[in-house]
Amino acid sequence: MPELIAIDANKLPWEERFNEHVGRPLYRKNLITDPVTGMEVRLVRYPAGFLNSLHTHPCAHGMYVLEGTLVTNAGRFGPGSFVWFPEGMAMEHGATAEQDVTVLFITNKPFEIHYIEKKP
Repeated sequence: MPELIAIDANKLPWEERFNEHVGRPLYRKNLITDPVTGMEVRLVRYPAGFLNSLHTHPCAHGMYVLEGTLVTNAGRFGPGSFVWFPEGMAMEHGATAEQDVTVLFITNKPFEIHYIEKKP
């Protein structure tokens, strides 16, 4: 029989993840990964000025903004906003220059990132 999972995210340490493409770290707290579907839920914190440049994912994912402002190529979204990125969509997202942004990050299957090189 399935069991309830309860996680106190306040007790989890932020895990630093250096992004070689951007040249800066971002931070995350992995909450759960479904072993069958690969769906993931995590907290992600982009430091002020961090912008993940143009990329795609072979999964859809959503970001629920908890603190700060999520900057995307489609606009800016504050606390309480939920932004859904369809699978394969080209996107940019990160934090404003002035403030970190923290989001609840949800994928529908295993997460991968593929950067799109800008042509000179």
